Amino acid sequence: MKRVGFYDLDLDNFHASAYLGVFRKELQKRGFEVTGCTAIRQKSSQSWAQENNVPYFKSVTAMNSAVDYYMILAPRNPEHHLSMCMDVFPFGKATYVDKTFAPDLRTARRIFALADKHQVPVQTSSALRYSNVQDFVLNEASGNVKHMVLWQGGRSFDEYGIHAVEILVSCMGTGVMRLMRRGTGKYNQILIELTGDRTAVINMYAKHRTPQAASVTTTEETRYMEVDRTQIFPKSTEAILDLFESGKANIPRKESLLIRRILDVAEQKRARNGFVTI
Repeated sequence: MKRVGFYDLDLDNFHASAYLGVFRKELQKRGFEVTGCTAIRQKSSQSWAQENNVPYFKSVTAMNSAVDYYMILAPRNPEHHLSMCMDVFPFGKATYVDKTFAPDLRTARRIFALADKHQVPVQTSSALRYSNVQDFVLNEASGNVKHMVLWQGGRSFDEYGIHAVEILVSCMGTGVMRLMRRGTGKYNQILIELTGDRTAVINMYAKHRTPQAASVTTTEETRYMEVDRTQIFPKSTEAILDLFESGKANIPRKESLLIRRILDVAEQKRARNGFVTI
């Protein structure tokens, strides 16, 4: 048995339950088990642990001897991730940090530097890195993508914008040159220019019934597809288990930092006045 510990702000959230379900169902044969959990908000987290039959510990230090790997969650609160990583990384165990990795690029770099200091294999991603959109780009489009349009709903751009950006970077690479944002309220649009005369548009509609979807234009066709949400958590969890087993990140750090940089620039006022170089 390979032992995983959850560390969260409050375990009573969708991601904690979704990952736990994948460990116990779709990926049970891989031999990983969540053998411990702890959280900053203890009362509600203890209730979640009891309801889900996961041993609860009062602190990361108390949990450490019961786990071999860490998953730092708190998906809605990236402002806590650096301090949580400071708690975990000194133990020297491979760690996954949930989306959004950090509240800004500077903090993202600090987390990676801290991981390097403690020689901890670490990676991060949105679950949307592992969807049928990427399957199409890899298997049918052969990476020959000229243009993408992405649609994303959610509570806010700050929390949910990463999903569309993760799809974009994982499909089109790191050749992002500049971007411009139109809109700051409920309806937002990000215009992106990439190397090789390639382009992309992200439509983010907050608090709006908008399916996660993408259109991918190659030199031969344009294909529209809605994201198959049934596969994203099993596939993203598989990538996490690969990190744990190999001790090596399978997501390029350059891509994770670029994703944060895109989100940072999109939030800046100057991006609403014209294109900003990335």
